[in-house]
Amino acid sequence: MDLLSLQKQFILAHLREGDCAVDFTMGNGYDTVFLSKTVGPRGTVTAFDIQPDALLSTEKNLRANACPDNWRLICASHDRAPEFVKAPIRAGMFNLGYLPGSGRKQLTTMRKTTLPAVANALSLLGEDAVLLVAVYPGHAEGAAEGEELEKYFSSLSRFRYSIARFRMLNSPDSPYFIVCETRKEEAIR
Repeated sequence: MDLLSLQKQFILAHLREGDCAVDFTMGNGYDTVFLSKTVGPRGTVTAFDIQPDALLSTEKNLRANACPDNWRLICASHDRAPEFVKAPIRAGMFNLGYLPGSGRKQLTTMRKTTLPAVANALSLLGEDAVLLVAVYPGHAEGAAEGEELEKYFSSLSRFRYSIARFRMLNSPDSPYFIVCETRKEEAIR
C-alpha cells in the first residue's frame, strides 16, 4: 500500500484550481509543490517551517518543478498560521517529524506547537475541505504526538468532521496519517 498516493487522493477529492491551501510543515517542499501545482496560478499556497534551510530547499524545489508563482514561504511555527492565512482553506497538510536530509533528527515537531497548530488549521478549513496529518511514531516525541492528536481528533463532532486514521497494522512504528474532512453544510442539517 502506498500511503503517499492515498494521501494525495484525499487532497485531490477536495482541492481544485483557484483554491487556497496550506503546507503547515514545508520540510523540503514536496507537499508544497504538490499543492502549488494542484491549485494552479489562480490559487494560493502558504507554507510554514521554523528552519531557514527548509525555506531555501522548498524554494529551490518549487522553482525546479516550474510551479506557478502562487506560493508564500513563511519562517514561523505552524501554530502561528492564523496570523498569515485569513481566507478559508480547502486543504491543509502536516508532515510531522524532522527535516529530512538535515542531519538534525533531534529538531522535530513538538506536541506543544503541533496540537494548537492542528486546532488552528481546523478553524481555517472551509466547507468541503480536508486536513491531512502524517505522523511518525518511530521516535518518542512522534509517538507521543500521535497519541495526543488521536485523542484530540476523537473528541471532535462527527456531525462537523469525518475523521479516519490510515495505518499499517503489521508495522506499528511505520508512519501513518489522519485525514479530517469537513462535512458539507447540507449534510450537517
